[in-house]
Amino acid sequence: MPELPEVETVRQGLIKGILDKRISEVLIRREGLRYPFPEDLPTIAGHTVINIRRRAKYLLMDLDDGRVLLSHLGMSGRYTLFSSSEANAAAQPLLGTVNGGVPVSRFGERTGYGGKHDHLEFVFADGSRAIYTDPRRFGIIDLFANIEEPVHPLLESLGPEPFDAWNASMLARKLHRRKTSIKIAILDQKTVVGVGNIYACEALHRSGISPRTLAGSLVRKNGKPTLRLERLVGHVKDILNEAIASGGSTLNDFANVDGELGYFAHHFAVYGREDEPCLKEGCGGTVERITQSNRSTFLCPRCQR
Repeated sequence: MPELPEVETVRQGLIKGILDKRISEVLIRREGLRYPFPEDLPTIAGHTVINIRRRAKYLLMDLDDGRVLLSHLGMSGRYTLFSSSEANAAAQPLLGTVNGGVPVSRFGERTGYGGKHDHLEFVFADGSRAIYTDPRRFGIIDLFANIEEPVHPLLESLGPEPFDAWNASMLARKLHRRKTSIKIAILDQKTVVGVGNIYACEALHRSGISPRTLAGSLVRKNGKPTLRLERLVGHVKDILNEAIASGGSTLNDFANVDGELGYFAHHFAVYGREDEPCLKEGCGGTVERITQSNRSTFLCPRCQR
């Protein structure tokens, strides 16, 4: 599943590709994804995208009429951008229609899967297009007034952003006396948002903390963070920043802001490296894989305590 760096990579690409553009048409090729599409989704035609934000793993596109188009990429969602000339070059004779007369996607392998999973197509006034493709259909699209954002059911319970004023003291307050493992605790989106499975493994390894460590043990009796917890917070920020700089890592697709948007591979120290040598200098240990809450965790038991 795309994690915070991947979603941030997509946001930055969309900013360069569709910001300040007016939507002229929305082509909707199915009833919905994880949930049905909003009934008023077609009414965004005629409005302009004035900002694109990220909250946790959600993309929030602000429209000039005070509404927000929310998008979550789910397991396999992605956006692909086409300039007007690229869209015209892809033009094909009408091969069929879906969903009550909407033309089938004409972009074929340019978006993957022969175009059969191009569920949404945003057509802009300048002729450019943004295609939303999602073969597993686990993504989310919603539309709401911006005044509803603080109480939106998908957003209201989210924890702090790791790049905002989040620090070890804030994390300590969340973890004080908690009996769950530190790995599971930092995956909790109410604790801090966007630290998915991959980056939790990497940050814990860099911090020298075992993912099995009880979260509460990293907090002093007076509620203050230990030095180990302070190091963890620093490494979480570092890992996420490094992943954003390299374009994310969850999927092995190329990311290009003036064409296709996706993700490209990043090199990990432990994630996916079961039975391989630990890369930490002077360690000499071997990476192991364990299961926590039905998810794979990778660690080096020699240098992570």
